[in-house]
Amino acid sequence: MLELFRSGGPLMYPLLACSLIMLTVVIERAIFWIVLDYHRRRELVDEVLELSRRGRWETIREKAAGSRDYVIRVLISGILHREFSPTKAMEAAAGDELKKMRRYMGALDTMITVAPLLGILGTVVGIINSFEMIGSVGIEEPRAVTAGIAQALITTAAGLSIAIFAVFPYNYFNARVENAARGIEKYATSLEIVYQKLTMHERGAHRP
Repeated sequence: MLELFRSGGPLMYPLLACSLIMLTVVIERAIFWIVLDYHRRRELVDEVLELSRRGRWETIREKAAGSRDYVIRVLISGILHREFSPTKAMEAAAGDELKKMRRYMGALDTMITVAPLLGILGTVVGIINSFEMIGSVGIEEPRAVTAGIAQALITTAAGLSIAIFAVFPYNYFNARVENAARGIEKYATSLEIVYQKLTMHERGAHRP
């Protein structure tokens, strides 16, 4: 493996850096989503909505205190600002949560783009070296020429391998973010409807 790496030429070092960055981001994001799923409390989300229907805001605050469920954090933000602008408060909180979910995704996207380009650059450099060898020793020494061709093939394969292995987790993590965004929107809309109904009911009860 080490000999294969050396045969790829100097561009194998930036490709190695790309693979390490890709692997680090994938592991970090995988741990992030595992922890996020662990802290999900769907039954508590439903309970928060049910308590909201009754207007029991203090009970909600007590039950949801310290919760690490991102949906609950968004809903609590709306509840705390219910007298002013719950929708904007939840939008701001949702934006913060989604920003955490998209962290380092730009780096992974960059590796998917850059690694094949580095591989192609290695191909070009290897072919140039091969032509230089042909000009120096002629076609009578094929071993000297094949070294440059090997360098071209190795860097191309390395670059494509990095991009291929990165694109699957990248698409998976993006899908998780989209699903989370839809879930937040669903529950935030439910809370808005519940609060509007409760407000209308209270206004009707105070009418003479």
